[in-house]
Amino acid sequence: MGTGKRRPLLSSAAAMLTLVATAGTGLLVGPAPARAADTVRGLQWYLDPLKIPQAHRLTKGRGVVVAVVDSGVHAAHPDLKGQVLPGKGLSPDVAADGRSDPDAQKGHGTGMAGVIAGRGGGVMHELGIAPEAKILPVGLGADDRNADIAAGIRWAADHGADVINVSLVNDSRKKELAEAVRYALGRDAVVVAGAGNVEQGMVGVQAPASIPGVVATGGTDRSGGRWAGAATGPELVLTAPGERIIAPAPPTVSPNGYVVNDGTSLSTAIVSGVAALIRSRYPDLDAANVVNRLVRTARDEGRSGRDPQFGFGVVDPLAALTRSVPPVSANPLLEAAPAATASGSRDGGDSDEPMVTFGLAKGAGPVVATAFCLLTVVALVVLLVWLTRRGVRQRAARTGPGPHPPFGPPGHRPPGFGPPAGPGQHPGFGPPAGPGQHPGYPPPPGNGQPPGFAPPTGPVPAYPHQPRPVSQPTAPHPYPPPPGPVPPPAGPAEG
Repeated sequence: MGTGKRRPLLSSAAAMLTLVATAGTGLLVGPAPARAADTVRGLQWYLDPLKIPQAHRLTKGRGVVVAVVDSGVHAAHPDLKGQVLPGKGLSPDVAADGRSDPDAQKGHGTGMAGVIAGRGGGVMHELGIAPEAKILPVGLGADDRNADIAAGIRWAADHGADVINVSLVNDSRKKELAEAVRYALGRDAVVVAGAGNVEQGMVGVQAPASIPGVVATGGTDRSGGRWAGAATGPELVLTAPGERIIAPAPPTVSPNGYVVNDGTSLSTAIVSGVAALIRSRYPDLDAANVVNRLVRTARDEGRSGRDPQFGFGVVDPLAALTRSVPPVSANPLLEAAPAATASGSRDGGDSDEPMVTFGLAKGAGPVVATAFCLLTVVALVVLLVWLTRRGVRQRAARTGPGPHPPFGPPGHRPPGFGPPAGPGQHPGFGPPAGPGQHPGYPPPPGNGQPPGFAPPTGPVPAYPHQPRPVSQPTAPHPYPPPPGPVPPPAGPAEG
């Protein structure tokens, strides 16, 4: 089944377009008419919120092949001329090369191809997301229920598709689809599929979108919220605009060649176009890293992180083309691969900053930052107290009593000095000065004793960490006499 609903767009005599309701079946239902002044470019309202004009300054998808596994593609449409490669028709009612669209009610495959790679050329032409990419049509015919989607995915993977767009669902053949998806992923293709529409009674995300590794795509409305008709579920990966999307159509569907669509089919085509832009701008990236870039740059909406309503968020083409994204070694959507985290902001603002890989909930950043600051202050206070106490202990060790002061215990007689001090005597020096003698110095030398030293009075005890007594020096005392008046000598001058 397809995953979009449509309404035809009829042109006026002045070549302006107006929408009229059309009777349709399946997924494409005609809504109310629009103003007569609308143009194709004017109805491509989604291009500006997605910043596609800015993205086209970087790349337009040149060199990339996008397979459209669908009803077929009407390659003769003016907006698709030169854009559609020879493909494959897997149904008798499709051209052998896939370049026809037998879906007279919807023109589903043609619409997907135009949204992806419409070449533009003015306000009355469709401008695709990747207008320089090429479309590889894989025509399954108009009967969605009997379409062999798995065979179409395999054929596309074998014939050079860089991106495979599947805007169809068929949950009854999930096992075959899972095998085909694994095969395509192994051939380095990015597989993008629509989640499905609830109007068709679909409950949850349908296959192939629900298969691990596939970029399952849901829809948003014109206000940026979830489009009410989109299927939801835990398998959802991304969302993209899916309401009131204009697309090319075969003449059997619309005489003027355009229809307006609602549905996740169109959301899927938009995401496939963005994937083509990434593969063009970063040709060395493998499919896993293209998917990783899509996911990590998505603009988070709904609940924080991945949620059943928006997946990882709304696709952000400009961010996907410009932000720094850490590489991965495996598809982040596979169960064995590391979990991915979207980093895009809710306001869609551009950023060149690297992707943040921490899984913090929204609003947790300020709390974490405050806690970190408080912990830093506490750590600094503890460090300051420790340093202060350490300084006090060191000062106490230098100035307080201890077993080994610099000159020994009180009253200790350093080597080479006189006996302990008596009354009126300086500690550590000789007896009081006599007439003609400097205070604090020993009497004049005699008996061959060096000047300035008194004879030892007994054995000098050795103290730990101090030099033992040495032989009497023969040089004069190294210390000059203290300043002050010196009385006249009573005998020979001190040496």
